[in-house]
Amino acid sequence: MANINSVVRKKHRRREKRREKEKKERININIDAKYFLYLLIFLCAISAYFSYVYQDKFAPAKTFVGSILTPMQNGINTAGKYILSKKELLKSKEELILENAKLKEQVASLEALNIEYITDTAELSELRELYSVGQKYSDYPMVAATVISRDSTGLYDVFTVNKGSKDGIKKDMNVIAGNGLVGIVTEVGSHYCKIRSIIDDTSYVSVMSVQTSDTFDLHGNLEMMADGVVKAENISIDAKLKDGDEVVTSYISDKYLQGILVGYVSDIKMASDNMTKIGIIKPASDFMHINNVLIITELKQGIAEE
Repeated sequence: MANINSVVRKKHRRREKRREKEKKERININIDAKYFLYLLIFLCAISAYFSYVYQDKFAPAKTFVGSILTPMQNGINTAGKYILSKKELLKSKEELILENAKLKEQVASLEALNIEYITDTAELSELRELYSVGQKYSDYPMVAATVISRDSTGLYDVFTVNKGSKDGIKKDMNVIAGNGLVGIVTEVGSHYCKIRSIIDDTSYVSVMSVQTSDTFDLHGNLEMMADGVVKAENISIDAKLKDGDEVVTSYISDKYLQGILVGYVSDIKMASDNMTKIGIIKPASDFMHINNVLIITELKQGIAEE
């Protein structure tokens, strides 16, 4: 019985020792957070004090720490500058895009103004020429008219203007523009009339050289129409015409008033029959650009009497 009690006591003591050991292992030192903060502040203060008092002794440590922190700071600064530069570049790019859009709008506006200016200038120049030719033939009564359509050839061989019988326009009235003769009225409506120009291949005009008084005929030619010139034919073999001579409507013309400038002589040569000469007349008017004309409202005397 005693042996049993002795064994029990031994086991109990061993259990107690094991419990005490486990309790020691589980001991946890719990420190309040505010005390931990106080401890850190205290340690920082002590470090600052000793760093100030013993500067020379702490110099190697400072150097060591600086050698580590300085490259890190440089790297951070470089990265920051790179990011900032990219941000500024992006901002500059956006500003340039906006500025470019504004400049494009300004350029478009200036181009429109330039086109308007060129158009106005061309129209003004044409009106000045029209006024000048009107002054040149001021002895004749005239009506100004504006071209409203033309044939599909691209040239003003046959075209329509906005004046008609209500404005006193009659068939066979002469039409001038630019520096001289354009053509003749062939059809008249109440508020329009059609004009056949001297370059049309059905047109015949009797003309005369101002310099030599030689008379001959102008005949519109379909092949020459694109070049804006007129064929001169039935020129006397004895005619002394030369390049640059002025040509005007002659007194023997049956429909055209006398003395209206037609154009200038060029390329006089012998005809194929060797009995007459032929040549080219460069019209005084520009048949590629006719917008306004003057219609002489006086018919040639023979036509008027009819």
